[in-house]
Amino acid sequence: KIGYLPENAPLYLEMNVIEYLAFISEVRRIERSRRRARLEEMIAVCGIEAVLKKDIGDLSKGYRQRVGLAQALIHHPEVLVLDEPTSGLDPNQIIEIRNLIRSLGKERTVILSTHILPEVTAVCSRVVIISNGRIVGTGTTEDLSRRAMSEERIEAAIKGPADQVAQRLRSLERVRDVRRLDDGADGAHRFDVILARDPANGELLFRAVVEADWVLTELRRQEASLEDVFKRLTVGGERA
Repeated sequence: KIGYLPENAPLYLEMNVIEYLAFISEVRRIERSRRRARLEEMIAVCGIEAVLKKDIGDLSKGYRQRVGLAQALIHHPEVLVLDEPTSGLDPNQIIEIRNLIRSLGKERTVILSTHILPEVTAVCSRVVIISNGRIVGTGTTEDLSRRAMSEERIEAAIKGPADQVAQRLRSLERVRDVRRLDDGADGAHRFDVILARDPANGELLFRAVVEADWVLTELRRQEASLEDVFKRLTVGGERA
């Protein structure tokens, strides 16, 4: 019931494509009367007509991924598990594989394991974020996008005791996360501060620094992204 394509496709490089797929259909114990039809379907679905007689070792990474998908699908599984399916591909190949995965998802459940968030937004309809074996977030891609839109990120450079500064920033209203960055050339400590979106956030940080008698050398507002949401959920857990 399950088809699986790991990040490095399990291919026999010395075999040509049609030989390999015929071998896989035998390994999968597909009935002889159905093998030809399944081979023809996989060739069409995965777009590998042009390379059937080529040795797999001579194929580009994109075509190898397509052959890997064909072996994962040839027994018509109900669930398809893909691990970083676009890793190492060029931009054109990535688009091709994304389109192929979307079309496959219309007929079966596709589980995509990836650390590349643009892949998630381009392909997936639902997201599960896992950290240290524990589910820390779940929802549709729209849910995550709305979550990102409800936040903003401010980069602050502050001259003061780094640990005390970080503690003070975390204690502020609307602050959801604080991450230490590389220190600046002027000796100021730099922080990424994630806050609930509010026009007064810049003033909030400025007042906190002034009241502590520290020096603020930079304050730069940036849009929060899905990557920021992912980091907050997976690095040290989410703050209340």
